[in-house]
Amino acid sequence: MAEFLTAIAVFVLAHAIPPARPVRTRLVVWLGRTPYLVLYSLVSIALFVWVIVAARRAPYWPLWDPAPWQALVPVLAMPLAAWLLLAGLAEANPFSISLRACDPDTEPGPAAAVTRHPVVWAFLLWAASHIPPNGDAVSLILFGGMALLAIAGLGILDRRARGRMGEALWKRRAATTSLVPFAAVLAGPARIALSPRLLISIAIAMTFYLWFLLLGHQYVFGVDPLAWFGS
Repeated sequence: MAEFLTAIAVFVLAHAIPPARPVRTRLVVWLGRTPYLVLYSLVSIALFVWVIVAARRAPYWPLWDPAPWQALVPVLAMPLAAWLLLAGLAEANPFSISLRACDPDTEPGPAAAVTRHPVVWAFLLWAASHIPPNGDAVSLILFGGMALLAIAGLGILDRRARGRMGEALWKRRAATTSLVPFAAVLAGPARIALSPRLLISIAIAMTFYLWFLLLGHQYVFGVDPLAWFGS
């Protein structure tokens, strides 16, 4: 348990200190934006792998009994999470995390019409949806902690975007999207137009999701997410 708690603490600090504005500004100036993002992503992936490995080594303390409906939650939530992650990283997004450089005036992609922070919502959906089927103390700490970290990130990223854009531009651009997924689409200000780029991103995300559901999850984590449905 000590290794798991240490891994969680280091992961949280790595997502609290480097992204802090003074630290991030100096790192971007020193490394450049793209190298910073690549390096930060690699460190995050390495720490995340450590957290997962440490969680698998930690003792198992059950909290509630498993049931088939619990396994259905991530199966239904992860297609959207997969698309938000893929499209959010690939598309320009002046509001939030993206692998594409852009300025405050850049027109965001379709994922930003769904929510200002598609990548963060992808992690939030992943974490929250994995709490019901994993009814033990370590999983609750892991997925609950990741969900809380993602929720905190939503507010932090909003404040940063507002500061970069200025109040007038922020109000004008934020009116075309929403913090909660699909809220602006359902209310009317935002529209998602079908385009080849959107269809391609959906196809790639769904292909990855199906592969991970049928093969990848069991290969990486040693757990078949569909096992409950055959029992």
